[in-house]
Amino acid sequence: MPLETKITRTIVTATAEEWAEIANVDVVIVGAGPAGMTAARYLAEKGLRVVVFERRLSFGGGIGGGGMLFHKIVVDEKTVPILEDFRVRYQKRNDLYVVDAAELMAKLAAHAIDAGARIIHGVQVDDVIIRYDPLRVVGVAIQWSAVIMSGLHVDPLFVYSRAVVDATGHDAEVLSVFSRKVPEAELIIPGEKSAYAEEAEKLVVEKTGRVLPGLYVAGMAVAALYNLPRMGPIFAGMLLSGKKIAEIIAEDLRA
Repeated sequence: MPLETKITRTIVTATAEEWAEIANVDVVIVGAGPAGMTAARYLAEKGLRVVVFERRLSFGGGIGGGGMLFHKIVVDEKTVPILEDFRVRYQKRNDLYVVDAAELMAKLAAHAIDAGARIIHGVQVDDVIIRYDPLRVVGVAIQWSAVIMSGLHVDPLFVYSRAVVDATGHDAEVLSVFSRKVPEAELIIPGEKSAYAEEAEKLVVEKTGRVLPGLYVAGMAVAALYNLPRMGPIFAGMLLSGKKIAEIIAEDLRA
């Protein structure tokens, strides 16, 4: 058999086997940013089947850009236990903790994967799956990002799940789709306010949680949903939000 044939068959069969499993999972997390990957690790550690869909061909969300392309970000003291869980090195300066952006991205992803979560790149959530009595979200409709970018009309595939987390950041993409397509839910996405870092760091974590049965929000999507201020290149709230949503979902799925 030619090597080229072996390459194609091996990739296609291995991928098909994994996609058959992904078709029904416990938790779908949309967005491989800091909140999404933190949640993925803590949920997978609890034995839940977790898949993260990321529309880009990379992970890290806003971490990679640092602060205005400087390759450092900061967190606060409350986040140190999470950094230590993920074995991320840090330095204390001015009552903040400085972290290398590339190291944080790499270790968030590596620990999520090592815990058992799958991160699938180049996939966008195009819609959600709903049920009634009561109104709830039971999965997502997914499409290749390249197909959406090309403007082609191609029907999506479905992934059934017990929980869906919008961790897509500033645009709150999943919540926005749900708001537009399920008007009876009366879910309004006002978008985030201008910067107020101290308030944003606190409020994003406080407001992280369940939106309605089966649908959850974490990270900057929380700010978009509740019209909270933005905080810039401090990521404590993002990491704490990811850990909090993992705790909430784990408790809900045990109920």
